[in-house]
Amino acid sequence: MASTDRNIFPEIPAEKFRFTNNRSESDEKFKTKQIGYFGDAWNRFRKNKSSIAAAVIILLLILYALVAPLIGSNNYTRNLTDTTYLTYTKLLPKSKLFSWLGWDGCSRTELAEANYIYYSAIEKETGYNVIREVYGTRVTDAGKTMYDVKLDSYTANGFIYMTLTQQQYEAIQAWQDSTGIQVIYPAVTLKNVSDASIWYEANAKGVATLKNGEVVPAYRTSGNDGDYHSLRIDGDPGKTDANDAKRYRYAIITGDSNAISYKCRVNKYAYFQYRYGFEPIFYFGTNSLGQDIFTRLASGARFSLLFAVGISMINLILGSIYGAIEGYYGGLADLIMERISDILVEVPFMVVATLFQLHLAKKVGPVWSLLFAFVVTGWIGMAARVRMQFYRFKGREYVLAARTLGASDRRLMFKHIFPNSLGTLITGCVLVIPGVIFSESSLTYLGIINLDSSTMTSVGTMLANGKDYLSTYPHIIFFPALFIALLEISFNLFGNGLRDAFNPALRGADE
Repeated sequence: MASTDRNIFPEIPAEKFRFTNNRSESDEKFKTKQIGYFGDAWNRFRKNKSSIAAAVIILLLILYALVAPLIGSNNYTRNLTDTTYLTYTKLLPKSKLFSWLGWDGCSRTELAEANYIYYSAIEKETGYNVIREVYGTRVTDAGKTMYDVKLDSYTANGFIYMTLTQQQYEAIQAWQDSTGIQVIYPAVTLKNVSDASIWYEANAKGVATLKNGEVVPAYRTSGNDGDYHSLRIDGDPGKTDANDAKRYRYAIITGDSNAISYKCRVNKYAYFQYRYGFEPIFYFGTNSLGQDIFTRLASGARFSLLFAVGISMINLILGSIYGAIEGYYGGLADLIMERISDILVEVPFMVVATLFQLHLAKKVGPVWSLLFAFVVTGWIGMAARVRMQFYRFKGREYVLAARTLGASDRRLMFKHIFPNSLGTLITGCVLVIPGVIFSESSLTYLGIINLDSSTMTSVGTMLANGKDYLSTYPHIIFFPALFIALLEISFNLFGNGLRDAFNPALRGADE
């Protein structure tokens, strides 16, 4: 520092002054670590707590879509191609772990006396607890008694008549012997007949008739053989010769020796355990077709997410190329290409999707038809973003320097300009995903498209299939609705966080 400066600041001691041409001090390295573009974006993103929470929710939903079929009732096929006509429809959500919270597959309902007797008969004959609790009764103005009860939707399924081959019948009997669980119950009839194959009176659904709280016997053998809880009965009271004794009399046997058929009365709850190897428990219940909502929703979510991500990537590629050409060359090329975009953007998406489903879907299928409908105009928004970014950055000094050094147009476009647009494009791609899922759900809900089959579904399809049961079985539509609501809200919050994080104007800002 010069001597005149010392005269100006006489209160500063002389030893405080030193020369500034000491290069060892002026060229000292930064002690802090250099932060790159994505590092700076991450620092800003993680300060947004709502976006972090949204990212966690999205990750959990994706994990659910991937893992749920592996931990759910994966042995329970019950799709539209299932040859079994025995159904387990509209079962309520059930979980052993959270049964104390009311997640037990039961519902509180009011039963007429006839229905109360019907379910009581199932309890009497099977031993399963169908009516978990009786809260009270009331008498209507017409003099009818109504029962306020807690009903188990799983064991209340009751019975069904099945016609089995001899091989199927023997297999079930062998499984009964090994497990001690009764599947086939004595054959029944509506009339009292003295037939060794007929044991009880029952209605057309196979549920035994109660009289004074007991099953009414139409035919009963002597001794313990008459106990309807026994798995088998040996011997025939009408035959004295042991060689002629029929071991199984729990079915009405028809046909001849070449093709014997067994008409059996089968308990649905026990038959499920025999067929699939585990007790029927569905975390989200079952739908109107008897399909497991937990695993089916995961499959639908997987399809919806993959479908939306695929469309987002296609629109990114098409929009990037189209917008880059517009923004880089400008002039007449930009004018012509913009007019084409203006024409396409005015075409209603709903009309395009409907027309494609009516005509194109017959040739390529509904999935490809819907994909084409999203791609026809979906890239226009992405192209507009890329065009704007190219106009913003193509006149920067580093671009002019690269052009002076002989860089080609393609290198300038995709090496020097496009990377600076990446933040905006990533945000746009993320926000496209919930938009596609919501649009697909809307089209499915309105019945314009149908993606439901035995091997495939979507979240929108499950919403459409559950709307008819909104008041009676709300769980069928509740879980798909909850999934799509969480997905839409989370993606929007996540997209907002990305938008702020990649905003070049905030680069280096200390928030």
